[in-house]
Amino acid sequence: MLSLKSSLSGVFALLLLGQVALVRAELPEFTELVEEASPAVVNISTRQNLPQRDVAIQGQMPDLEGLPPMFREFFERNVPQMPRAPGGGRQREAQSLGSGFIISDDGYVLTNNHVVADADEIIVRLSDRSELEARLIGADPRTDVALLKVEGRGLPTVMLGKSHALKVGEWVLAIGSPFGFDHSVTAGIVSAKGRSLPNESYVPFIQTDVAINPGNSGGPLFNLDGEVVGINSQIFTRSGGFMGLSFAIPIDVAMDVANQLKAEGKVSRGWLGVVIQEVNKDLAESFGLDKPAGALVAQVLEGGPAARGGLQVGDVI
Repeated sequence: MLSLKSSLSGVFALLLLGQVALVRAELPEFTELVEEASPAVVNISTRQNLPQRDVAIQGQMPDLEGLPPMFREFFERNVPQMPRAPGGGRQREAQSLGSGFIISDDGYVLTNNHVVADADEIIVRLSDRSELEARLIGADPRTDVALLKVEGRGLPTVMLGKSHALKVGEWVLAIGSPFGFDHSVTAGIVSAKGRSLPNESYVPFIQTDVAINPGNSGGPLFNLDGEVVGINSQIFTRSGGFMGLSFAIPIDVAMDVANQLKAEGKVSRGWLGVVIQEVNKDLAESFGLDKPAGALVAQVLEGGPAARGGLQVGDVI
């Protein structure tokens, strides 16, 4: 009897080990991907000069010109001197951190527009810790895409994938600089595709549950083949930190914008001149439609292409 129990215990142990091995075999292996892709991911820091005119702010060097010599000497010795702005005002600096990735070996870098917007200086730090000053080739606020250029040859580059081929449930991985911790790696799955966000009608976002935090913006989202399929751009949060909802710009959209920025320095778009809304079940019943599909024309802009083409309010496209 003891021998039978021992045998059964051994069988169960082998089955359990087999199940553990099976689970491990099904989990993705990211190490090779990270080793190959990480060198092309960069940290981006910016500096913006903000002139202050006759406005006292906490921590700013006060105007010393009208102070008695004793007080002037005290402030000059104990308070860091702020650089003066043209016109006699003081000047303070605003700094920000983000991520990006190199798309060509001659130094073109993709990132988010909001990472570099209004920057007076843009510094790109490579994986070997070397720093290069970047030039803004162009930016598109509507898609939140910016194209930078650093001087270099033979730089490491990412492989570009096709975001339209991405499937919901597929594993994805992000590399970036959350809170300045560069080359941090997080992973998750694609939660949805084609997401629309408020005031972001130009981008069909990829939704993931990859942990994204401030500083990840502009960094790449990879598939398991090591190809970039998106640019990490936004999170939905009520706390200011990651809550499981992250959004990436599809790389197909980003590269279309980047190619226009490289060629023209700006993005040209067609427009219809209509305001539309999704046809839900109630609207479908109201308009006598067989099913809730298409887009309802809620407004036609006067003189626009849609108006000239004969579209009217109430039409379903």
